[in-house]
Amino acid sequence: MLDRRKPISIAEAQAKLAELTFSYKTETLPIAWANHRVLAQAVLAPDEFPNFRRSGYDGYAIRAEDDHDLPQTFKVMGEVQAGAVYNRPLGYHETVRIMTGAAVPSNAGKVIMLEQSRPVEGHPDEINLVISPDVNNITEIGVEFHQGDTLIPENTVLNPGHISLLTALNVQEVVVYQRPQVGIITTGTEVLAPGAPAEPGKIYNSNGALLQGLVQEAGGRIIAQTQIEDDYDLLLENLKTMAKDCDLILTTGGVSVGDFDFLAIAAKSSQKLLFNKLKMRPGSVTTGFIFEDTPIMALSGNPGACFTGFYLFAEPLLRKLGHEASRVQAVTATLAKPYDKTNGYDRILRGTYYQKDDHYFVELVGSDQSGALGNLGSSTCLFKIPSSNKPIPLHSEVSTWLLPYKW
Repeated sequence: MLDRRKPISIAEAQAKLAELTFSYKTETLPIAWANHRVLAQAVLAPDEFPNFRRSGYDGYAIRAEDDHDLPQTFKVMGEVQAGAVYNRPLGYHETVRIMTGAAVPSNAGKVIMLEQSRPVEGHPDEINLVISPDVNNITEIGVEFHQGDTLIPENTVLNPGHISLLTALNVQEVVVYQRPQVGIITTGTEVLAPGAPAEPGKIYNSNGALLQGLVQEAGGRIIAQTQIEDDYDLLLENLKTMAKDCDLILTTGGVSVGDFDFLAIAAKSSQKLLFNKLKMRPGSVTTGFIFEDTPIMALSGNPGACFTGFYLFAEPLLRKLGHEASRVQAVTATLAKPYDKTNGYDRILRGTYYQKDDHYFVELVGSDQSGALGNLGSSTCLFKIPSSNKPIPLHSEVSTWLLPYKW
């Protein structure tokens, strides 16, 4: 028989998870594979960038000592396209036609834009330069980075802009943190595998598909996933197998106080019980514990509660395992539509939000029932209705969590 559970707040449960410490593994990846990965080592500039003086515009390059008393006529010594070079210094009143991004001659002091030049009739090898700009229109060596400068600091989540920068400096590999390896266990004798024939009293394993997608969005790598009946020995066998290789195990179902809620029993007898009762609905039985040095987040079998529990507890833990901060954004919002139910515990509703004048407004979307599935795809936030014996007033301020990838 289970002991009476002591409920704690959402914030207390999140704090317990935040206190967990982990060791981190790294790997070296080609930068083509490193998008969205977290840098484990800062990347330093291997060279000056840019590493040659280049023109900022299409125009004509001249010496600084010839840059006076314009308009003047210059002799055009050649044309330099991007990727080419002009291999000798410019002489008195000599110029070269130069393209954007091309290397300027070694003694060029300025590039005069094409629009500030005029052809000399009958003399195709001459050009009349009429206006001298206030800037030299030449990008100098090392203007962005000097050799040894930090290109991208440690713990940065790489994005395509970073990949572009690294490619420009011919950096081919980076050291990143390994993605958290995750196992998923769906429990319940009533659960059918997708594709199986329908049976009376049974439901399809929608939570397994839900968690698979949520884990992948949160940067995790699923290395094991199974669906099992309500069997204590089978549960322990799968937990032990997954704990050998997984950084985190997520489970659904079996965490309440029924005769077949074996995850609740496993949590009570585990290495360390973090919590097994929360002051919230849905998902008050959401449980966190350590099993053979591996954190377990045991989520409710009800889809709405599973969805809510993942974002409030599993996503921050998964991000931490990946050396990242949670992407669930906590804000304060105004209740835009009435919600008249009272609650003994805080109620977490699935909702949508909008912004007006730099303020957030939220409202319930679809059903507030923990078993409801219809609003999981349309929910862009979660928000809290505080426990009370009176309905919350319209336009009250409520704690809200904006969901990543749905903003």
